[in-house]
Amino acid sequence: MQTLDVIVHSISLTSATSRSYELRAAAGGTLPSFEAGAHIDVHLGPSLIRPYSLCNSPQDNGRYLICVRRDDAGRGGSRTLHHDLTVGRRLRISPPRNHFPLVAAERHVLVAGGIGITPLLSMAEALAARGASFVLHHYTSSAAETPLLERLQSSVFGERTVIHHSDQGDSIRTGLPAELLVPEPDTAVYVCGPDGFMTHIVTETTAAGWQPGQLHTERFTPAAPPAAADEGAGEFTVRIASTGIGYAVPADRTIADVLTAHGVEVELSCEQGICGACLTPVLDGEPDHRDEVQTPDERAAGDRITICCSRARTPELLLGL
Repeated sequence: MQTLDVIVHSISLTSATSRSYELRAAAGGTLPSFEAGAHIDVHLGPSLIRPYSLCNSPQDNGRYLICVRRDDAGRGGSRTLHHDLTVGRRLRISPPRNHFPLVAAERHVLVAGGIGITPLLSMAEALAARGASFVLHHYTSSAAETPLLERLQSSVFGERTVIHHSDQGDSIRTGLPAELLVPEPDTAVYVCGPDGFMTHIVTETTAAGWQPGQLHTERFTPAAPPAAADEGAGEFTVRIASTGIGYAVPADRTIADVLTAHGVEVELSCEQGICGACLTPVLDGEPDHRDEVQTPDERAAGDRITICCSRARTPELLLGL
């Protein structure tokens, strides 16, 4: 697994519960370039790897900027960052990956909920730099809980940014942004935020007539898992193409669990199907996709699977490992 060595150059408080972390190459110089919507995996411990979206401008080549909201009920990543990380700390990270890229369109409508602003902020920077037409809506509970509020208000695209606070009666439940009420051809809509927030927007925009190909989403937490008794929940076999060895995957274990237990090296990060680190080629068999990464067309192709959460609809899957 390729990694980069970086140091924590600075830490800033960006809301009552969020902090931004500026990462620079430990040896100095530049870092690999990235496109708006990309994320990196941050290695916080032997078994603690978490993906975080890059929220700085893609034109920056000397640093990566992430913003993390503290979630005391989460799986430990944000707590470790908030409680243990200090300026000067050395970290290992992955090179940037992008499963949420900007598509070509005459106009972009960006809609963020809470910490979902991070990838959309990078998109706004990129769109503003190229003089593109766009608007950015950011929904939060209050001004105090708005990540990166000062940066949004002082940015070159501040006039194209609309901040919504639910404690002032302005939430996504009171109505969609005006730009989403009537479908517009050649307009791309990007949504990132809590699951309920995103589901509501997708449901309402679809009902309004927006086409699925116009709606682009990225989740920070997975959608509700399928019921245990559904198709694909039983045991199946994964076979490794390079060795021909097959491994049984019980109903209560993931493909990744089984492969790592047998010494097969695989790349993992979020282990929830939301980052794409573990996408693995499928040479034969039909996957039962349970990720939030692949598009409908990519799922239909059936040639890659997220081994951290997805399963099989056929008795056996042949993996390109």
